[in-house]
This record gives sequence, structure tokens and C-alpha cells, in this order.
Amino acid sequence: MAGESEIKETYENGTKILEDLTNNAHELQEQMLEEILRRNAGTQYLSRFFPSGQADKQNFKTNVPIVTYEDIKPYIDRIANGETSSGTSGGQQKLIPITTESFEKGWYHHFLADIVIEKCFSVSDEGKSLSLYFSKPDMETPSGLVASPYMTFYSKTNIFKTRLAKFCLSPIETILCLDNKQSMFCQLLTGLLQRDKVVWLASNFASVLARTIKFLEDYWRELCCNIRTGYLSDWIIDPGCKNAMSLILTRPNPELADLIQQICEDQSWEGVIKKLWPKIKYIRSVCTGSMSQYIPLLEFYGGGIPLVSPSYVSSEACFGINLKPLSNPFDVSYTFLPNTAYFEFLRVNKDGGGKAQETRTIDKPVDLANVKLGQYYEVVVTTLAESDVLKVTGFYNKSTQFQFVERQNVVLSIDADKTTEEDLLKAITNAKLILEPFGIMLTAYSSYSDTSSTPGRYVLFWELKMKDSNDLPKLDVKIMEQCCCIVEESFDFTYKSLRKGGAISGLELRVVKRGSFDELMDFYISKGASISQYKPPYCLKSEEAIKILNSGMVGKFFGPKTMS
Repeated sequence: MAGESEIKETYENGTKILEDLTNNAHELQEQMLEEILRRNAGTQYLSRFFPSGQADKQNFKTNVPIVTYEDIKPYIDRIANGETSSGTSGGQQKLIPITTESFEKGWYHHFLADIVIEKCFSVSDEGKSLSLYFSKPDMETPSGLVASPYMTFYSKTNIFKTRLAKFCLSPIETILCLDNKQSMFCQLLTGLLQRDKVVWLASNFASVLARTIKFLEDYWRELCCNIRTGYLSDWIIDPGCKNAMSLILTRPNPELADLIQQICEDQSWEGVIKKLWPKIKYIRSVCTGSMSQYIPLLEFYGGGIPLVSPSYVSSEACFGINLKPLSNPFDVSYTFLPNTAYFEFLRVNKDGGGKAQETRTIDKPVDLANVKLGQYYEVVVTTLAESDVLKVTGFYNKSTQFQFVERQNVVLSIDADKTTEEDLLKAITNAKLILEPFGIMLTAYSSYSDTSSTPGRYVLFWELKMKDSNDLPKLDVKIMEQCCCIVEESFDFTYKSLRKGGAISGLELRVVKRGSFDELMDFYISKGASISQYKPPYCLKSEEAIKILNSGMVGKFFGPKTMS
């Protein structure tokens, strides 16, 4: 570790860099666009928009259209197929070209986020993180370029091995293991064996931490057995994992095994993270957007440990970092970093519960310096080498602060009704409140539009557990039907009108057994998703995915036949 004076100097430089970035946000954005145009104006894609050869800001805004991934996919496919070369591709479901420079920018802003977080917590030089990262096999494109999920690519870089690995307990061999089960077991075993060194718990997304807790519930006895005997389970056959664990699991430790067993045998797992890792200061993971559904779960298991959402990053660029890590996880705002990409903003109308994508104005996009406080915008990204909805919440120096509002995709649709992700989240949040007095927690949910009969209906899948145990709650019919009523009452005027008119049948709520959503995650991972970057679907489109959750159903309940 660096000496105290070196750490202080690094912090001071980081703070100065951050102040310079935010104080000169407008100028840096102008420079960013100029650099993008200077480098790329002659490409096949952009040159057609500048017939006179004058690639300046005005011509860019006038001539270059706003496009989606599908519009540029043919060009990316040409790179992948070998017509041209543009660096290494990253991603599995979408191929996003990434260059050395764009990767280094992403790492650089990760470093700035680290500085902000570490200033809020007194972390000793000996402290390390239990960072749960996972890998997937690389894929080779027809041109020979390698495509992989971002975390897999990152884990193989020198930056990761020389910097992050110094703070991360998990041996690199366990992270690079392609068997997620073996990887998870070995990373948790490492964390338990070195529990007194763990000062923060981390993953890319909160869904990974929820998965980790479930895995711990299933395997704590076997983990204790490994610790008690000093022998690694026979089913751990990955050579890298076996070699790495042979240097950590070096002797029997029955005292530690007894302690962990005592903690895990407690009927309630409330605060179990703090009990297992007593020196932990915070949990670091993205908890905004679709990940916000896991906040209550992590607060319960964390026992008061702060949840820190460090930054907002998309496949295309790092948007911003959280300058107030101790803020309520439901109220996190990020500050734009103006030197990662060129950002433009399309104002959308969300007043009165309007659907953002249906009420987008015809206004021209504005730049970072001209957004208005309290307004909602769809952000448009132009990089050196996606579109989300943001709410402007304030300003830091001359940069903009924003909250990420989950993109307003329509997830449920029958007849003229279109229910968005935000509508669904709000309705479920209202309904689950009546479960809390009974000690029942909602741990995961999804939905789909069932049009197999007429009229169709919306179906919700809920996974529930008791706060003081992992037992499935006793499902009281009246309480569950009340949940259905609250969800329906929380939907908008259009839904309620169609329900009253008989065009939509009453909501159906299907409760599934514990672990059903883990099986759903396994299904999507088998189809190419990365566990490190997995985002649970609000709405199921796959018949196979619906079948998986249906197979775990332990009860179903309905809203009233008619809606008053």
C-alpha cells in the first residue's frame, strides 16, 4: 500500500481533477465534440452528413440524426465481420466497440469514484474488499476480434491485476473461473477465511449480491465444513480455483467454522453481513434503476451498513459519479463527468404520470449547459469510438447532477393500456407495504401480459420470504387479494377504465418458491447473459422463462372480477 503522504497527495489530486472537470463542464463538452468530429468526420458513417467537408458543431447538430443501436448495428457487424478494424469489442447481447482510450477513461472515472467514497469512510491500509466478480467465455467474431462481457475483459487487464487486485480478496483465478458456481463458492470461502480483512462488500449490480446471499444460505454448511477440515470440496475441479485455494485454505480452523455456523444457524438472518464481516464499512453496488427493488433486501441483510451506488455507467460511456455516497439509496444523484462523451438531452414530459416515450416533445436536443432543474430528459450519447431517462436534480459547480429514472419501456400492454416499468414499480411498492406488518419480504418480482384468453390480464410473479427465517410465508388469501387490489388501484386512468369496461380481466398474482428467480437468472446466463451484469427482467417475453417461474408456483391470487 502507498504511504500516508502518497495517499493524501492522490486524494488531493483527485479532488482537484474533479473540481476542474465540473467547473469547466461546458468547455470540456465543446472540446469533446470537436475531438470526436476531428477523428471521425472522415468515416463512412459520418462523412455522408458533411458533404461540404465542414464538420463543425452546427453542422453536426443540423445534419447528424439521433439514432439507436439498431441503426448503427450494420456498421458494427461490418467491424465484427472484418471489413474494417476498430479495436476490441465488448458486450454479449450488443457488440459495442471499445478502444484502449475509452477503456482507460472508464477506469479513470472508476478511480475518481473510489476517491469520493473512501473520503467518507475510514478504511485502514490493511482493509480489503470482498468484490464478487464473474467471467464468461470470450467469443471470437468472424474477423478474429474478441468479444466479451465488460467485466470479463476488465478482469484480464493489467489495470485490474496491478491495482484493483491489491484491494480485492478474491484471487484472480477464482474471478476468471468460467463456472459461476465454483467461482462463487471459492470467493465466499476466501471472504470467510479472511473475514477480519473485509471492510467493504462489492459487486457491479445489487442483483449479484442478492444472488450471493441466496448462495450463502444454500452452502454455508459446506463452507463451514471446508473451513473446519481444511479440505476443499471435491466438486471444485477448476485448476485455477484449486491452486488459488490451496494457498488460502491451508489448515483446519474449527474455531472459525464454529463461529460462522453459530451466526448462520440463527433463525433470522437480519444483519448477517455485518455479523459475518464485523469490520465492514459499506456495501458498494449499483442500487438505482431496476436494481432499486433489491434495496430493502440488502438493508435487511446488511443490518444498517450504508449502501453506496458509486457511478452510473452504460455500455457506451461513464455518465457520472455519486458525490454523496452516504445519501439514501433511493435518492442518489450522479454528477456528469464532461470528458467521457458528448451528451445531448431530449426533454420529455412526465408530469401527471405521463409515459415519457409517448410524450417526448419535438424540441431539439440541448447540451449539458442548457438543461433545466426538475425537468426530465432522454440522454443522447456521442462517443469517441443508449438512451435513458434522467431527471435533473441540481448542479455541482458548472456540471449537472441527475437521478437515473428507469427508461420508460412499456412492459405490460393489453388493448389500449400501456404500463411502464415505473408504473409497475410504483404499484408493487405500494402493495408490498401491507406485507411488512406480517414480517413478509418481497425479494424479487417480474410480470407478463397473458393474452391466452379473452379478455387478457396482467400476471405478476412474486418471490416472498419471512424476515425472521427463510421459510415460505403462510399465504393468507385475503391479504394476497388485497395486494392485487392495491396494484390495480395504483395503475393509471387508462388501465382502470379498461378494467371497469371489461376489456382487461383482474390481475393475477403468482407466488413462487424461494430460489425461483435464481433459476430464472441461470436460464438467462445459459443464453449468454453475464452474471456480473445481469439485470432482472421487469417483463417476461420468453415462454421458456415464464415456464420456469410457473414451475415454482406455490399459490395464485386474483383481483376482483369487477373494478368499482
